[in-house]
Order: sequence, then structure tokens, then C-alpha cells
Amino acid sequence: MKKWSFYSIMILSVMTLTGCEAVETIFKAGMWWGIILVCVIVGILLLIFSRGKNS
Repeated sequence: MKKWSFYSIMILSVMTLTGCEAVETIFKAGMWWGIILVCVIVGILLLIFSRGKNS
């Protein structure tokens, strides 16, 4: 009887591991948003500093 419960726990854990893919997708999206945000901020800073030099 204990063997069956061990196998059922293993099967259940294998079936629920697909949730990791959702977390991975969220982190990838977060990484890309972070990269885009940093590029925008650097662009704005370059724009501000280049206008300051021309004055």
C-alpha cells in the first residue's frame, strides 16, 4: 500500500511541474521589460545631457 502512495505522489508532482514553465515565462517577460526600461532611461539621459552641452 505504501508503494502505491509513493507512486501517486511522484505522478502528482510530475504533473504539477508544468507550473514552472509559467514562472519562467513571467521572468523572461520581466527581463525584457527591464532591458527596454533601462534603454529608455539611458536614451532620455543622453538627450538631456546633449541638450545641456549645446546651451
